[in-house]
Amino acid sequence: MDSEVGRLRTVLLHRPGNELKRLTPRNNDQLLFDSIPWVDRAQQEHDEFAEVLRGRGIEVLLLADVLREALTDARAHAAGVHAAVDAMRLGEELAGSLRADLSTVDAAALAEVLTSGITFEELPASRAPAASLVRKMHHPHDFAVDPLPNLLFTRDSSIWIGDRVAISSLAMPARRRETALLDLVYAYHPRFRHAARAYGAHSAPVEGGDVMLLAPGVLAVGIGERTTPAGAESLARSVFADHIAHTVLAVPIAQARATMHLDTVCTMVDRDAVVMYPLARDSLVAYAMRPDGEGSLRVEGPEPFLQAAADAMGIEKLRVIDTGLDPVTAEREQWDDGNNTLALAPGVVVGYERNVETNARLEEAGIEVLPIAGSELGSGRGGPRCMSCPILRDALT
Repeated sequence: MDSEVGRLRTVLLHRPGNELKRLTPRNNDQLLFDSIPWVDRAQQEHDEFAEVLRGRGIEVLLLADVLREALTDARAHAAGVHAAVDAMRLGEELAGSLRADLSTVDAAALAEVLTSGITFEELPASRAPAASLVRKMHHPHDFAVDPLPNLLFTRDSSIWIGDRVAISSLAMPARRRETALLDLVYAYHPRFRHAARAYGAHSAPVEGGDVMLLAPGVLAVGIGERTTPAGAESLARSVFADHIAHTVLAVPIAQARATMHLDTVCTMVDRDAVVMYPLARDSLVAYAMRPDGEGSLRVEGPEPFLQAAADAMGIEKLRVIDTGLDPVTAEREQWDDGNNTLALAPGVVVGYERNVETNARLEEAGIEVLPIAGSELGSGRGGPRCMSCPILRDALT
């Protein structure tokens, strides 16, 4: 996969499940949701999103299915149990009893625990140690294994670059265990276990929402709340060593909830076009990293992002479509993921229907917009791009 806009062939999604039903006013901030979603409606919206993709001939893989299929491998099952149980949190005795119990469940049951978590009340009583201070001091509804509601945003936990997959190192504690799940899927699922790796899961933080394939051989990496400079540099060294990129642009963004990833500020909508939050248009800069020919990096800049991107892509300039003509509309639609579109082909994107102004401006610029509902899906701060991990796209010609 060499771009953001080549015709999409295969994508990995995660249909919202019981993990979202674990969200309460007491824990939603910690689990990175701005509100508590209506789960049935979120599932309906997600099903409609998936059908839009299938209607365009795209193969949709669901994470719950591939995780369950991977866990039928005994090695993956053991790795899943290990990923679920944190002895430092539960204590060795309680952790040991939970490991013993999870080792006996089938792949579907283990997949459910890995995604939806388990409370202390739900721990099996038959194998629980009689004297566990940890268990006694926790509320029955506290989590012994945390749920992973942000699995919905499959873009962040793995990224395909060329024919290689990069397993992200996620920055926020609520999301770190997602890495282990994707790691075992790619290691043990028959479809993926021979895929070459582009980046290690335990490297410096890089999240997929910050990584954009601007053109063949050209990546942009946002640096802000979730991706660190060390992560961007490590990813650059990795893709240079694998000869799957020649330029990586490091793009500092505000370390704020509204702009947590680069794809909340801009996304590619055509070979030479981006939809962009206008307040960032003139302020974004980029540091260009390239191999120096001697096994190290050459770092240049900063210079304006749009010019640096066009130069690296080998074009005169990028077309920019703003989200809103007035500052208030632009800010509202940026918050509602107006910039977070998923390209299905050059000039064809999926966007939330609520971003009326942004979608109108895209249409005026010749971009076909396939609108989807997102009143509940957006409660975790993510749009169609965030909710999709492209696995296979046609190469740009």
